[in-house]
Amino acid sequence: MAPIPGADAGSRSVVPAPAHTILMDVDTGIDDALALVYLLSRPEVRLQAITCTAGNVGARQVALNTLALLELCGRPGIEVATGAEVPLEIPLVTTEETHGPQGIGHAELPAPAQQISPRHAVDVWVEEVRAHPGEITGLITGPLTNFALALRREPELPMLLKGLVIMGGSFYYQGNTTPTAEWNVSVDPHAAREVFAAYRGLPEDKLPVVCALETTERIEMLPDHLRRLGEASGAGPELVLPEQPEGLRSTSASPLVACLSDAIRFYMEFHRLYGQGYVAHMHDAFAACAAVARTPFTTRLATVDVETCSPLLIGTTVADFRGLWALLPNARIVASNNPEHCFEELISSVGALARWSMSSGPPATG
Repeated sequence: MAPIPGADAGSRSVVPAPAHTILMDVDTGIDDALALVYLLSRPEVRLQAITCTAGNVGARQVALNTLALLELCGRPGIEVATGAEVPLEIPLVTTEETHGPQGIGHAELPAPAQQISPRHAVDVWVEEVRAHPGEITGLITGPLTNFALALRREPELPMLLKGLVIMGGSFYYQGNTTPTAEWNVSVDPHAAREVFAAYRGLPEDKLPVVCALETTERIEMLPDHLRRLGEASGAGPELVLPEQPEGLRSTSASPLVACLSDAIRFYMEFHRLYGQGYVAHMHDAFAACAAVARTPFTTRLATVDVETCSPLLIGTTVADFRGLWALLPNARIVASNNPEHCFEELISSVGALARWSMSSGPPATG
């Protein structure tokens, strides 16, 4: 292993013991991709495994995207398993118009050399958490189908996990899929309802941290953030600008920056098409930063339920903050966050990984 840049001459690089062990469930996905790359950039984070569910694209494509990103980041060998290919009770709806035909926007990655794990995602969750009680933090950035199925197999998962972070829901805030529903929950509202029910009344430190739209939409990536990412990588400013032709491909000397740039350009074009400006909401990247305690946020206790019957409101997440239902809390909903700090963290850490990928030394991060 090469020395850490800036270390004293003759010193050896030391890989720190993981401060955070993460089991990640994804539907990769542009913002999932940035979340994954970010976690790979953190030397104190161990990715125990990654499980894949259908959501932005089908489950197999999610797994292929994930494996390809691992290889691009120089991290093959992390287990990637597929799980649920359809929601629990309703037909699958995917969102290629938002994330591109393969789920990663305009980016194109070679087919991965590593194979998808023979284990089912549910087996991964149950077996890994049982084997490492109190050590693993779950991070779910897609629909909750796999985790709901794992809870059916092992109802003690909430107590066996160190913690759980969920990107999903919107609480008294405009939805991004229907007027009241957020995408991940709307794909499988029945799974989300089962998950929140499983946490009702558990100790506060075991309740899931829920990163919902009212705070994740504040993580609004702008062209200047991509410019700074290119500079942080050592490859020079990365220019993704609203006046450029749609679909323009990156020429960055950093393969990682080029991949993220091509993916995020698609996402910015999508947001502009729907009147939100030339921006990209990096929902999952915030959840990843929160899961490893690298960005500040506050939470509010609430009792959460999910509408599953009304054709008009299906997928709507409802939070009782005042105890009107007389039910014990089952969630800690993120109430405030710091977008500027979050982007500083993302840019510096992912930029360091991109520098390493061009120079073959380990990333130096703060």
